Amino acid sequence: MTSTLTIPQVDLDPYTDESIADPYPLYEALRDAALHRHDTFVSGEGVGLTDTLNKAQKGSSFTSDPPYHAYVRGLVARHLKPRAMADINGYVTSWADRLVQDLVARKSFDAVQDFAVAFPLAVVPDLTGWPEDEGKERLLAWASAGFNAFGPMNDRTQAGLPLLGEMAEFLHRMSQPGNLRPGSWGAELVSEAREGKIEDKLLPGLLGDFLAPSMDTSVSALSIMLWLLGTHQDQWRRLREDPSLIPSAFNEIIRLESPLRGFTRYVAEDTELGGAPLPEGSRVLLLFGSANRDERFWKSSEPFDNARPGAAQHVGFGHGIHACVGQALSRLEGQSLLAALVRHVDRIEVKEPSWRLHNTIRGIERLDVTFHGRTS
Repeated sequence: MTSTLTIPQVDLDPYTDESIADPYPLYEALRDAALHRHDTFVSGEGVGLTDTLNKAQKGSSFTSDPPYHAYVRGLVARHLKPRAMADINGYVTSWADRLVQDLVARKSFDAVQDFAVAFPLAVVPDLTGWPEDEGKERLLAWASAGFNAFGPMNDRTQAGLPLLGEMAEFLHRMSQPGNLRPGSWGAELVSEAREGKIEDKLLPGLLGDFLAPSMDTSVSALSIMLWLLGTHQDQWRRLREDPSLIPSAFNEIIRLESPLRGFTRYVAEDTELGGAPLPEGSRVLLLFGSANRDERFWKSSEPFDNARPGAAQHVGFGHGIHACVGQALSRLEGQSLLAALVRHVDRIEVKEPSWRLHNTIRGIERLDVTFHGRTS
């Protein structure tokens, strides 16, 4: 079977330092995607560019295909659905409030380490059952290495290979009974494996689904959130005056500066793109950050507008059957922090960011921020 899509042909490299630092001119030349066509563009053969690493990462919820995909995704999704978030809403909200108040008192700080890293690093490992005697500082490095590995076998990917080995060893160790905090999401998975409800071999990947994807993407979104609010004072004032815009504002942040640049898909049948044949066994790269600035869909796509109509239609969390399983948690984190900012911050002052060079994550390396606290 051969199917056809009409898409212009271009010859560009999305992994150069220049393309990573300023990706949007490149994205403008590459628009259409294949997120609806999961039977032709499949995920079960991995979603990266390197065959060896794709094989090592197979079996997770986002590197699997139906019908197995629905089963393995369900094991993680039950803890991450919007209704499940209601159980942890108070915990996340109070943590966000404390963090923002502390930074208001401190006044000046780095948005990445002191704000964006601090929040998910405190919340996500606790929910998963991270043992108290295990340091959390390696988790961010592991997550970064994991996402770099979805790119080509360049220097960034190779530098992270030892870290991927460390993460694999840790996840295998945490898959043994008694290593995760009783009552946690992770401990429940381990218990179910002992009861024969889950295959033992799935545990490391499932625990990794909880931990790694929720870290680097959250760090990116939360630091960029401060940058956008600090460089668009009119939008910040509008948000302070109307906090009901918080959900829309968070969607607009994800749309405009999508944390995930994109993943590949394996071509499962002969097809064509823009008249160029794509044989079975080749790969396509789907760029979410490009789709979210598609001028054919988004009217005036580049300005930051926290009341943008239809902002929730972005694909920053993916789309279709592989939409991000943890997006409800990400929304809870982001919206809780936005609400805390509205309560405690009068003005957000930012300096020029330094952008991170990463194969898969669109993110800031460092951003100096000053909070001017509210006086009433």
